[in-house]
Amino acid sequence: MINRRHIRVKVMQSVYAMLQSHNDDIIREEKFLKHSILKMYDLYVLNLLLLVEVQKLASKKIALSKKKILATKEDLSPNTKFLDNKIINSIAESVSFESYLEVNKLNNWELDDEYVKIIFEELQKSNLYKKYLDTIENSFKVDKAFVIDFFKEIIAPNEKLAEYYEDKMISWVDDIPFVNTWVVKSLSKCKPNQAFILSSLYKDKDDEDFVSSLFKKTILKHKEYEKDIEEKTPNWETDRIADIDMILIKMALTEFLNFPSIPTRVTINEYIEVSKDYSTEKSSYFINGVLDKISKEFIKNKRIVKIGRGLL
Repeated sequence: MINRRHIRVKVMQSVYAMLQSHNDDIIREEKFLKHSILKMYDLYVLNLLLLVEVQKLASKKIALSKKKILATKEDLSPNTKFLDNKIINSIAESVSFESYLEVNKLNNWELDDEYVKIIFEELQKSNLYKKYLDTIENSFKVDKAFVIDFFKEIIAPNEKLAEYYEDKMISWVDDIPFVNTWVVKSLSKCKPNQAFILSSLYKDKDDEDFVSSLFKKTILKHKEYEKDIEEKTPNWETDRIADIDMILIKMALTEFLNFPSIPTRVTINEYIEVSKDYSTEKSSYFINGVLDKISKEFIKNKRIVKIGRGLL
């Protein structure tokens, strides 16, 4: 499921796009933001589907080998350990998985099956695959460890696959690392004799509402926040502050003032971490300094009101 940090990243991107384009249609931009997050779920499911499709391709290859005129002993009695993998079979048989594919018409690997072949060929050449097929132990634990390593070592780092995803949807460029981690977590949670169930997109309704609230409140108040920022950056003209830094600070101010259950220090730390990935080398220090000064003043003036102990 999407976590709060990645929600902040998605909101940051939408705020940046809206301010850069000088577009004032907040309803339209909010819909695009939510669509972007929803499409991220497609990426999650497509990665799981790729495991299933590679297994199907392996099954087809084995069936063709058995039909050879000069079939070898190995062709006639193949190692079916991969075809019998309990994790992949659990995904393939999942009701939630099949329903999502059908409703959303995710037929990418039928239309672009060359990527299934690329991944299968990489798998066949790997020591991971050879070691798995040679493993005598037949257990859920072994199957699970193999599938996780298969994804982490072969699917996740594949550059051609990454380029394909980026071509399909530009917002997936930043989603790929997060979704890869999400897939691994989903696979790690698999248990014997339990049906595979797709992870939820949001943890709860609060996280879903957080998307809209953070976006809309930041956009509607961003001009007002500039005055607070100017007071705490006397040696900086606002146009000298990096655009992303300014947006991250404004988003943090939105959280200070509108989300009473989020501790002030958590907000500051979150935006420092986001800045490390999306802004300049020194941005984290700058953002930390500005937010620290503003938060202290807001607390002193009682502009920040938090619920519960230790939230300031």
